[in-house]
Amino acid sequence: MAASERIPVLLTAAEKGRIAKMSKAAGLSMGEFLRRAAASFRPSEDDKVLEGMIDQMNKTTAQASVAIGDALAFVEASNKRIARMERKAA
Repeated sequence: MAASERIPVLLTAAEKGRIAKMSKAAGLSMGEFLRRAAASFRPSEDDKVLEGMIDQMNKTTAQASVAIGDALAFVEASNKRIARMERKAA
C-alpha cells in the first residue's frame, strides 16, 4: 500500500518501544500495526462495555454492602447472646 498522507505522532521512547514490540510480535510494520489499531477502535462500543461493567460493579457492591451489614448485625446479636450467657454463668 503506497502511503499518500502522513500523520506525525509524538510518542515517548517507552511508548514507541511498546508499539515496536507489539507490531513485531504481530508480524506487522509499525505503520500497518497502527493503521489496523486505529481502524478497529470503536469508542462507542467500548463505552457501552464499560458502562455495563460499571453497572454490574455497582449492583455487586450494593449486594456486598447488604451482606456485610447482615454479617455485622449477626455478630452483634451473637456478642449480646454471649454476654448474657456469661452474666448468667457468673
